[in-house]
Amino acid sequence: MAHQEIIATLIQWIDEHIDQPLNIDMVAKKSGYSKWYLQRMFRSVTRQALGEYIRLRRLALAAEALRTTQKPIFDIAMDHGYISQQTFSRVFRREYARTPTDYRQHV
Repeated sequence: MAHQEIIATLIQWIDEHIDQPLNIDMVAKKSGYSKWYLQRMFRSVTRQALGEYIRLRRLALAAEALRTTQKPIFDIAMDHGYISQQTFSRVFRREYARTPTDYRQHV
């Protein structure tokens, strides 16, 4: 199987399990490759680090929840794998240049 096919299959698996705790070790185990080789292969295909893909995917889903639901920000943070609302807010602000509250009010 070509690297592109392997990574496409792996991305599909990650997206299906994004609501569960995921880390590079778990993804590597699922893939059957060492985490070092998998990370090199993932970056060569996607031009993005595996951990960054998972983080950005979770943030995108959280941003969607902020736009489309009235769930409390704390609940959205917990639903998307963050250990606290403060951590979520810090990561969200770093990526979107605004707080989750500001994002929800102006998007």
